[in-house]
Amino acid sequence: MTKTSAIPFIAIVTLLLLLSGCRSEFERTRMSGDPERILNAGMEYYDNEEYDRARTLFELVLNTYRGRSQAEELFFRYAYTHYHLEQYILSAFYFENFASSFPTSSKRQEANFMAAYSNYLLSPSFRLDQEFTHKAIESFQRYVTRYPNSDRIPEINDLMDEMRRKLERKAYYQADLYYNMGHYQAAIKSFEHLLQDYPETQDIEKVRYMIVKSSFYWAENSILARQPERYQQTITAYNNFVRRHSDSPYRAELSNFYQISREQVNALTNE
Repeated sequence: MTKTSAIPFIAIVTLLLLLSGCRSEFERTRMSGDPERILNAGMEYYDNEEYDRARTLFELVLNTYRGRSQAEELFFRYAYTHYHLEQYILSAFYFENFASSFPTSSKRQEANFMAAYSNYLLSPSFRLDQEFTHKAIESFQRYVTRYPNSDRIPEINDLMDEMRRKLERKAYYQADLYYNMGHYQAAIKSFEHLLQDYPETQDIEKVRYMIVKSSFYWAENSILARQPERYQQTITAYNNFVRRHSDSPYRAELSNFYQISREQVNALTNE
């Protein structure tokens, strides 16, 4: 091996030895059985953003320091290690646990926010189950009630608006799915519930349009004995739509449903 080629080799070996030394120090601390040493090392790892190692060491001494003066900072940082490691279910749990365990702590407000924010980060695509979206909204609402003067209120309002739009989108997606599957009665109910839950939806015109369409096809696919009342429901839905959206581009299409519905009501009731 030449002198020139040996330099990179020596550098790699040196780096490996250094890394090995760091791991050995961590392992020695972890196995030491000395709570103070473990706690101090965990705090140092945390400050250096080595959150996995910090969490591992913190877990070893949580019970030891419970009820002692160091507990507040320890449990607060422990919750944050899960957050930084993107373990948001756990971070939400431990921030909530911190807030209830240390009710007089100056960090309680931040813990309440971080619990809600962790659930927000767990909120999935609108097509999936929205359990964490609901949890986040409820947690943020409690935060706003508890800390009405918080500087975080504008941010929280934006986050809640975002999640409500997601829930609204899911509601529309579900109703539209019923329509496409031919489950017109379920579609009508779902679209009507959407209007009740989100009266200021930006899609209000389209939702009412879909109610008229769903009503028409529900009537058309009903048994003969039920058709008159269901065509009449289509007429009612159409009149409700026109009263609110007289200049709608959907009106021409819906007028056709309206005319057919009137003809069917007259024909079926005069038989």
